[in-house]
Amino acid sequence: MTTAKNAGRVAGALILVQGIGGYVVNFGLIAPATAPPGFLVNAAPHALRVGMTALLGIFMGAFATAIAITVWPVFKKHSERMALSFLALAVAALALAVVENGRLMSMLSLSQAYAASGAADPAAFEGLRGVVAASRNWAHFTHLIIGGSTFLVLYATTFRFALIPRAIAAFGMAAVALQMATVSMPLLGGHVIFPLLAPAGIANLALAVWLLAKGFADKSPATK
Repeated sequence: MTTAKNAGRVAGALILVQGIGGYVVNFGLIAPATAPPGFLVNAAPHALRVGMTALLGIFMGAFATAIAITVWPVFKKHSERMALSFLALAVAALALAVVENGRLMSMLSLSQAYAASGAADPAAFEGLRGVVAASRNWAHFTHLIIGGSTFLVLYATTFRFALIPRAIAAFGMAAVALQMATVSMPLLGGHVIFPLLAPAGIANLALAVWLLAKGFADKSPATK
């Protein structure tokens, strides 16, 4: 089996696990801690879940770097610049995952302090709640934008050099661009439109399934 096929199949498995883990982190584990009336009240009673969410979030952030390292020999053969861009963005995404989840733990610390105070001064804690939550949210949106950029480079590279069917790569580029646009809206005073995140999930699932089944096409640079 060729290096391209092996690398593609490993990358496919990593993408699949990353997608499942990301869903669990963002919509599963953390849900009880952020449900109404909000994290200030709920995070402390669910401290274990919040801690597990932070650890898993960092672990899932490392998957982007693992994918970039896995595909490095294949991408570098065709374009060292695109391979380096993918790796650099993946490392940045990991760094942002660490920042985001560190701020998530700050939210837990504030909730624990609130619980320990017996809610004696709710007005003071409410002001802090807004600052701490906003700090985590901005790190979260920034992380999503950079994470989306890694997949945009991944799809662009596979499209340019026909390493996967170009229909999958083209759909992936469009879907990821849509995802990045909607998660950027809060930075412009808008709101995330959650249904617009679905195409990226579908595209990444299709990519993972294809790579698991076929791997990357074993093309020489001369055929690009």
